[in-house]
Amino acid sequence: MKALIVALLLVNGAVFAAEDPHAHHQMPAKPAPGAASDFAADRIYGADAMAAARQQLRHEHGAHVFSKVMVDELEYMSGLDGYRWDAEAWIGGDINRAVLKTEGEGSDGFHHAEVQALYSRAIGPYFDLQAGLRHDLRPDPSRTYAVLGVEGLAPYWFDVEATAFLSDKGDVLARLGASYDQLLTQRLVLQPEAELNFSGQDMAAQGIGSGLAEVELGIRLRYEVRREFAPYVGISYSRKAGRTADFARTAGEDVGETAVVIGIRTWF
Repeated sequence: MKALIVALLLVNGAVFAAEDPHAHHQMPAKPAPGAASDFAADRIYGADAMAAARQQLRHEHGAHVFSKVMVDELEYMSGLDGYRWDAEAWIGGDINRAVLKTEGEGSDGFHHAEVQALYSRAIGPYFDLQAGLRHDLRPDPSRTYAVLGVEGLAPYWFDVEATAFLSDKGDVLARLGASYDQLLTQRLVLQPEAELNFSGQDMAAQGIGSGLAEVELGIRLRYEVRREFAPYVGISYSRKAGRTADFARTAGEDVGETAVVIGIRTWF
């Protein structure tokens, strides 16, 4: 009985194959259709009116211009009787942006102050490539640098930044930074951060030596009264290294500093 069923199946398959004249023919490849150029709505509402409507639709679905001002650190450093700021502003879309950054510190006047004007372009879902200029207002003598770097969100939600600087005098510097937001509650956030500064050569006039120049570590606990406004407290530690530490000792300055910080983080 089984042999009979198998024989019938084989015979039917052969018959079907013989009856299909196109069984071994390949269908020719057809090109993909082009973008539509004739819109039915144009015949009803007019081509000019619909062109404006389609432009508005594109704007509302990805062509927006956004802006943001972020003051990440605005703090008083107890023990050092000083202050520090770190802020950023940008305007643009999802791909291209203009960015302005500034950071510095001081007590009686500025000890260090810098401003960066950058063009930023997204190179992936989580990272931006940035290039532009940096100008140091302090220390004297001031320097202007070309800037090239990347910043973004690394795996496990680490905010990272790596930047290289080339001065108008041929000096090469580099900066690596990382921070992480640990949510203890929906409003209480613990933020550890680290920054490493490097120099390719001795810059005696600025008190910077070649190699690893300075290490900055900090941990801040903020309470987000609103997402846009959060007072915080924390501890900041910085230490000069290598040749930079030698320059500091020669000038009679401290190599390491520790401070309790009280500040505000805000954005809009």
